[in-house]
Order: sequence, then structure tokens, then C-alpha cells
Amino acid sequence: MVYHFEAIQAFSRSALPRLDIVATAVFAISGALQAAKARQNIVTFAFFAAVTGVGGGTVRDLLMGAPVFWVHTTTPMAVCLVMALLVWFTPTRWWPHHAIDWFDGMGVAAYGVYGAAKAQAYGVPWLPAAVLGVVTACMGGIFRDVLANVPSIVIRPELYVTAAALSAGCYVLLAACGVPQLVATTIAFAAGFALRGAAIRHGINLPAYRRS
Repeated sequence: MVYHFEAIQAFSRSALPRLDIVATAVFAISGALQAAKARQNIVTFAFFAAVTGVGGGTVRDLLMGAPVFWVHTTTPMAVCLVMALLVWFTPTRWWPHHAIDWFDGMGVAAYGVYGAAKAQAYGVPWLPAAVLGVVTACMGGIFRDVLANVPSIVIRPELYVTAAALSAGCYVLLAACGVPQLVATTIAFAAGFALRGAAIRHGINLPAYRRS
């Protein structure tokens, strides 16, 4: 792949890398909460938080041949470890029953946008960029559930991948229409999080395959 270094540098100077840190943090919390639910030790807390926090971005960067983001800076992994410690030292009653779902939902919306934006900055066409946004948003949760030996969140009935696709797709579409980056990011994040939140609260799902 031919990188457009001016676009990459502009992306790095934008506000979007901050969204990456937010998404890493909320995904790491969801991973640590899964470890808490399974009554694991502090090492497992840290491992679950790290795998969930950086898993999707790692797959994204490997697929598009970019440097894996957390290998070249200490911030993402440090955020994951801090979130693991935060969950470890706070009482269980502080975390609502569906806290994992809500933190995961925030991560899905944020990483859907960020993944698509980073892919486009690296010269990926619009459709693969949207797909990489979905990959970024979903793979961390998949890794978390596999490690915890629980049914994967992507095969639960309520909308999940669809919310990630909405965030990524909205961002790509708005960017193509020339909408300012901050506005496009805000709208795309809000759309994805609203859909995921509605799915969590009301059990909204797509029709299942019924052909006999």
C-alpha cells in the first residue's frame, strides 16, 4: 500500500487520536469488568483489559500494513492497565448490572469512527475503510468473550455489529460529503452509540434466518 504521509500527519495532528484513547479506555474497562465477573486475579484483569482495549486496533493496523499503534507509544497500554486497576480497586456495587454492555457500546461507536478515519488517512478506499472501522470496533469484544469462555457478543440477538457499521459508515459518508471532521465524528459516534444503546435497553435485533 502507498501511504499518503501528508494525510497521515494531518490525521495525527487532529482530535481523532484522543477518541482512540477514549475508546481504548472504555473497552479496557469492559474487559476488566468481565474479569471481575469471573472473579479473576489482578494479572487476568490487566490481560483482559489490554486485549479488549487494543485488540481491534491491532487487527486493523495489521490488515492495512500500518505500524501497530500501541507498540510505538506507551499511552494505550498504560491506559489499559490504569483501567484494570480502577476496576480492581472499586466496589462491585459501583458498576451497574449492564456496565459491560454500556462501556462496550461506547467503545463500539468510538472505534467504529476512529478505525474508519485512520484507514482513510492511510489511503484505504471508502468501503474497506468502513469495514476496518467495524473490525476495530468489534474484535476487542470478541477476544474478550473468547478468553472469558462466554458466548461472543457478536452472536447475541441485539444489534452490535450493525451499530459499529453505522458509526463507521456515517463517518465515511459525511467525510465524503465534505462535512468538517469534528462534526462528522460527533454525528457518527452519536448515531452508533444511540443504536447500540437502544439495542441494549429494548432488545432490538435484526430478523433471524428462518428458511426451512
